[in-house]
Amino acid sequence: MSLHSPRSIEVLVLSDIHLGTYGCHARELLHYLHSIEPRQIILNGDIIDAWQFSKKYWPAAHMAVIQYFLDAMVKGVPLVYIPGNHDEVFRKFKGVKVGSLSIDNKLVLDLNGRKTWIFHGDVFDVVMQHSRWLSRLGAVGYDLLILINKFVNYCSEKMGRGKISLSKKVKNSVKSAVKFINGFENTICEIAAEQGFHTVICGHIHEPALKEISVKNGSIRYLNSGDWIENLTALEYNQGSWELYRYADMDEEKLQEIIYPKKRKIHTGGSGCYAPGIKTGAGVRLKPYDH
Repeated sequence: MSLHSPRSIEVLVLSDIHLGTYGCHARELLHYLHSIEPRQIILNGDIIDAWQFSKKYWPAAHMAVIQYFLDAMVKGVPLVYIPGNHDEVFRKFKGVKVGSLSIDNKLVLDLNGRKTWIFHGDVFDVVMQHSRWLSRLGAVGYDLLILINKFVNYCSEKMGRGKISLSKKVKNSVKSAVKFINGFENTICEIAAEQGFHTVICGHIHEPALKEISVKNGSIRYLNSGDWIENLTALEYNQGSWELYRYADMDEEKLQEIIYPKKRKIHTGGSGCYAPGIKTGAGVRLKPYDH
């Protein structure tokens, strides 16, 4: 039996997982998902990356993430899928409801008396709206940078040094990138205030946040769920408040238990055998070194 029971979460918001790309940290996401028990799941866009998708690259861990969400729906956990720009093909299914799954372009929740507006955010991206080819070109360059970053971090860890994020260094050093992020956040909050919302939640820009932003019509609680490419973050709602979860802060003892669980005996009618590995929730078990 597990030493640590999964944490109960009222609402879980995930975005920008980008399944099907080399930069996706699906294994880490599985570790996190098996440490919690969400009562409602909101997938806020760019879950599967249709822009970069290739039949040649679809690891078992990526399929296991999909299976986790399917299993949650089978159990009756409400799951809202809000497509983003990288999985916009699913926007044609807006309004579809199948079992506990619903697909829409936005979601409005009343949480503890606070009107909360949830959407992906690409509609407020000027480059995305007016230069789609440039946006796609940027996505390819970003994916290449993440791939290079993986190699750099592999070498860095072998040398006993910590991990670095090349994309963060680029974003933080380029004034236009910082200006874009600030403009994105302020524009969203201004519109949210005009429409009477107290809280706004988005993704898209891979910049996790949980803060108050003052605008002309008041103050708005701005949250961004980040991504599972470089930040490995999620938003959790419990007992009237939101928290920004970071995988880097995950308890090491609990993480080791999830990655290397106690051997589980399988009865075969004869001598027993054991099945170690990472639990996926789908009957599939990934070995600790699978990607």
